[in-house]
Amino acid sequence: MLRRMTNEPEQQIGVGAPDAFQRLWTPHRMAYIQGENKPTGSGAGDGCPFCSIPAKSDEDGLVVARGESVYAVLNLYPYNGGHLMVVPFRHVADYTDLDGAETAELAVFTKRAMTALRAASGAHGFNIGMNQGAAAGAGIAAHLHQHIVPRWGGDTNFMPVVGHTKVLPQLLADTRRMLADAWPDA
Repeated sequence: MLRRMTNEPEQQIGVGAPDAFQRLWTPHRMAYIQGENKPTGSGAGDGCPFCSIPAKSDEDGLVVARGESVYAVLNLYPYNGGHLMVVPFRHVADYTDLDGAETAELAVFTKRAMTALRAASGAHGFNIGMNQGAAAGAGIAAHLHQHIVPRWGGDTNFMPVVGHTKVLPQLLADTRRMLADAWPDA
């Protein structure tokens, strides 16, 4: 919830001196910060969300497309609108653990994700990559996943830079539908 902009200091009863900062409250982010939906261990049966998503409907799991070895899914905690991940169905932690068919389909789905994001949202560029292991920043290190983050000229503004907050213009369900409709066939 964004408070109305005024030139008056915001009253902060009991929490210090009033200041001129406005606040964008995002309590839903606490789920991510507190580790909601994080696996309890490294095995496939330890609550891995990437293992449970394929059993859900596309709408409930935010799945955009399914292949033989991998699937494309919206990131539940996106860095940018349209932030997708390509995930192998098989529970593997390291890129070197993929077999040839999984590696090839992961690459094909990455290309299709870029095509769909360009068609659906006019993305100007992309950040694409994997964080391998917790030390490298993987939020769920036990199940490999590749991020495809669409970017637009000027999409870095004061909110993420100063406020460490990303403003997303569309609900995830609507983004999933839009990208699924734009997903290219073979």
